Amino acid sequence: MLQTDGIFERLCRKLIDDRRYADYFAKAAELEALATKICDFAPALVPGLLQTPEYARSVTLAMNPFAPDEYIEDKVSGRMERQRLLKDATRPIYWVVLHENVVRLPVGGPVAMVRQLEHVAALTRGRAVVVQVLPYKVGAYSVMNGTLRLMEFDDAPPTAYTEAVYSGNLLDDPAVVKRATETYDLIRAAALPPEASLGLIESAAEDFRRCASTS
Repeated sequence: MLQTDGIFERLCRKLIDDRRYADYFAKAAELEALATKICDFAPALVPGLLQTPEYARSVTLAMNPFAPDEYIEDKVSGRMERQRLLKDATRPIYWVVLHENVVRLPVGGPVAMVRQLEHVAALTRGRAVVVQVLPYKVGAYSVMNGTLRLMEFDDAPPTAYTEAVYSGNLLDDPAVVKRATETYDLIRAAALPPEASLGLIESAAEDFRRCASTS
């Protein structure tokens, strides 16, 4: 339960029934648009703010194999709409740590992965986001049981958001957020520096490009 006199509930109420978002993510989606800083750790998938349509469609289909096309396209459209905040002049500071799994897993096939990794690289080079990669060689790391997101705001306390299968938790208890921030700092410290991370991403894109050309 959030402890902010209902401010987040009031801000987010309009999205709770929006079919573009899972019900457990609707509040986080609204707060995302209000944040001045967002820090994501993604252990398995490219975060929604960085996904290409092909990648988003492949992920949505995998999770909803019996859903009609309209449902799939609504989800993809919602994800693409969220990305507009990265194009705004007042866009938030956005910092992402991707596990190497995210870079290597062929979601949507080699061609889709080339486009996805090139998209992440372009956003990085355009200074829309700072991306680091947590390499396999690190082994165990501080968050091994789900995603982690931190959000900061001008006029509201910071929050932490964690997500697992069909569930998400939006937290603003100061002690919990402090611990989540310390956990994220450990992940960031273990990850490759931004320039080396960009090199790994572009190298992986080239590997997928070779796979696509031989398939």
